Amino acid sequence: MKFGVVVFPGSNCDDDMVHVLGDVMHSEVVKIWHKETGLPGFDKNDCIVLPGGFSYGDYLRCGALAGLSPIMAAVKEFANQGGLVIGICNGFQILCESGLLPGALLLNDTQKFICKNVFLRVENNETPFTKLTQKGDVLKIPIAHAEGRYFADENILNDLEKNNQILFRYCGPSGEISDEFNPNGTSRSIAGICNANRNVFGMMPHPERASEIILGNADGKILFESLLREDLQLA
Repeated sequence: MKFGVVVFPGSNCDDDMVHVLGDVMHSEVVKIWHKETGLPGFDKNDCIVLPGGFSYGDYLRCGALAGLSPIMAAVKEFANQGGLVIGICNGFQILCESGLLPGALLLNDTQKFICKNVFLRVENNETPFTKLTQKGDVLKIPIAHAEGRYFADENILNDLEKNNQILFRYCGPSGEISDEFNPNGTSRSIAGICNANRNVFGMMPHPERASEIILGNADGKILFESLLREDLQLA
């Protein structure tokens, strides 16, 4: 599996992602500039990553301008052909703004930037991104965002529930779901979702910042291991 990490003006987690995918997971990874209009060298067995940061300085609103950037037309086509697309933090915001995922990311209910470790409960382990986890597993992964409050109308939320498109919920250390463990006021404690076809994923927490024991936490590594296990099965 070849990974492409899209770089927008203001991206600041692109090198983190390249390091984890290349140096930790030993996979082929290249950077893709936002002005590119195609994805030559990539096929549906590869993966495009939209990393965290402050694309276009978060002007207008987070992810709005990036969702209109030249590369996103190619990313949409890639996703529509079945290619894997992952958006982390700002990348999740971009996926929602571009229409690849439903809903929107709003200002945290505290109106403050939040940077800390949180706990996530795995809600769906039947995707390429979660297949090595078990439903109900609890992962400790950091967040760092000011606009991470997932919002969608009740019909969309109900569809996400019905179609098992919710990948992660914020929870307590034992997996308990309550407002106490919801860091940003997100709807139904949602921390990550996928599309109906299970090939486009978005999450606010940063698994790339929790993928090395030397940093004190490797809970996020299993998500990348899941992708690579998927690749082996497709080979």
